[in-house]
Amino acid sequence: MRIIGLTGGVGTGKSTVARILEQHGIPVADADQMARQALAVGSPIRERVLERYGKAIQTPSGDLDRRRLGQIVFADAAERAWLEAQIHPFVKAQLQDFLFGLAEQSSEAHGVLLEEGPGSQKNSGPGFSSAQGSQTVCLMIPLLFEAHMENWASEIWVVTCTPEQQRQRLARRDPLTPEEIEARIASQWPLAEKVRRADVVLDNSGSLAELEAQVKQALALERPFASPRQAGYSDG
Repeated sequence: MRIIGLTGGVGTGKSTVARILEQHGIPVADADQMARQALAVGSPIRERVLERYGKAIQTPSGDLDRRRLGQIVFADAAERAWLEAQIHPFVKAQLQDFLFGLAEQSSEAHGVLLEEGPGSQKNSGPGFSSAQGSQTVCLMIPLLFEAHMENWASEIWVVTCTPEQQRQRLARRDPLTPEEIEARIASQWPLAEKVRRADVVLDNSGSLAELEAQVKQALALERPFASPRQAGYSDG
């Protein structure tokens, strides 16, 4: 199984690359969507977050105010670490189910017997695009390096663009102030360091056609496949 770990800076275009991969028939697991599901209504993680921050992160109707939560955690590294400690185990469990499910479906586990764990939700739920029997999969993990999840992938792709484009895209995507944009960028590893550690670097400073051509070229590279267990994800 070829496992692409897709990452990059905030606003560099990871989701665009993920859509291109899906057009090539490659299943994508989106860690960001899983993180949102971790805070869904009724989730015990959501209850712990509300207990910690109370009305400071609630709308007048009682809903979770994600922007206010973001303002708190992106301004305080300790609070961000606490929140990530709540969410990351949930996301990792979802990613494990995704990989084990695809390995079982394709019977491409390199001789490793994969057993379904309790509560397994193989290839279902938010964050998953469906595909049967694929040997190439993508894990889109914005904090792949920050969360020390490099060994979950058999190769790492980093999406990059210019600093100006990164800020412009964030401003278009979310209702953030310039200070909030800088806080989000500063909360992640420097993009240059991610590029240094990448197997594939995708330059998203040009046109969509240029990005598509880069993805096609990267997919054509011959790389050794790895089973999920060999990729290291079973270590958590």
